[in-house]
Amino acid sequence: MKIKPFKGIRPPKELVEQVSSRPYDVLNSEEAQAEAAGNEMSLYHIIKPEINFNPLIDEHDPRVYPEALSQYKRFRAKGWLVQDLEENYYIYAQTILASNPLSGGKDKTQYGLVVGAWVDDYLEGRIKKHELTRRDKEEDRMKHVRTLNANMEPVFFAYPHRDDLDAIIEKVCKQTPEYDFVAAPEGFRHTFWVINNKQTIERITQIFASIPAMYIADGHHRSAAAAGVGAEKQKATGDKNAEFNYFLAVCFPDNQLNIIDYNRVVKDLNGLTEEEFLSKVSEDFDIECYNDANDANGVKPKKLHNFSLYLGGKWYSLTAKEGRYDDSDPIGVLDVTISSNLILDKILGIKDLRSDKRIDFVGGIRGLGELQRRVDSGEMKVALALYPVTMQQIIDIADSGNIMPPKTTWFEPKLRSGLVVHELN
Repeated sequence: MKIKPFKGIRPPKELVEQVSSRPYDVLNSEEAQAEAAGNEMSLYHIIKPEINFNPLIDEHDPRVYPEALSQYKRFRAKGWLVQDLEENYYIYAQTILASNPLSGGKDKTQYGLVVGAWVDDYLEGRIKKHELTRRDKEEDRMKHVRTLNANMEPVFFAYPHRDDLDAIIEKVCKQTPEYDFVAAPEGFRHTFWVINNKQTIERITQIFASIPAMYIADGHHRSAAAAGVGAEKQKATGDKNAEFNYFLAVCFPDNQLNIIDYNRVVKDLNGLTEEEFLSKVSEDFDIECYNDANDANGVKPKKLHNFSLYLGGKWYSLTAKEGRYDDSDPIGVLDVTISSNLILDKILGIKDLRSDKRIDFVGGIRGLGELQRRVDSGEMKVALALYPVTMQQIIDIADSGNIMPPKTTWFEPKLRSGLVVHELN
């Protein structure tokens, strides 16, 4: 992997909580407008600039991109975003606090290195993806990057963990951090250090040069857009050394990442009664009814190929029968594939997860209670909870050149935007 340090553009320490925001794609325009209300320093004014129009305009309206640039210039002029004088790497740690159900009862921290990732590593397949991207979403982000000449938000990479990098990170993190705060509304802790020691910077660069691949964990559209703009500038100038050959990434060791379940809710049973539906499910799954539907943890899927189904006020455990999937197929072995093939398609007639309006997807951070609520309300008829995919499954699929089915992975915590910006000058 070819990486480089860069002169980050960051908020002053005392303003970081006001400037930083959630990523642009985890909330809609109305939610962003509400979160930014009364805070002229919120990064949402740049990454979701439609909130500055009253009434709100469409997030892809041509006016939003010049507005983003105008806001970015305002932030720079006001001193809310200030460029470092030297090229640095940075460490960005995210902590799920012990009080959060995702933590397992104790603080859980993942430590990422903030770097400039090389455009050619993406273009030539050394930065590996596991999801398809939509061209319209790529083009939206490319317009944003082109207009601002900056990567406002980082992408989220995983790399095969290295003890030597762990040792460097551990040593730096003994120093006083530049930023350290708990962000609303999720309640995750965000801590940030600057690496400005030249020897340490050179050593990190050397170690990454021996890492054969990195993997996009989250931010496939942002990665495609950032690399796409860099490639455009390469082609226009022929310059392979300029800053635009790199884009903003936070790289985490693969053994620290937290992947949670990504669940499904469906509006109807495709004309079947509840009894008929369960009878068809039993052809491919061993079914057991849980006694206590109020115990959300008790009804969670216990392992791969075990699912939890909520129907008619009851939770059921489903275990895929032997011979119904292929353990040697990196795609076929996935629980999203098994459930899509044997339940959603075969029984419910849902063939395209991207376009079918009868299905919706619920991130596991909302808990199984959210699945139960949506069915009990009458909005949905049935809910299906899945066991989370593993990082090794993602790596195996990316290495094999395959693509995961839609709505497979949910990484948590999400990267906080606004801690550092990368300009393409």
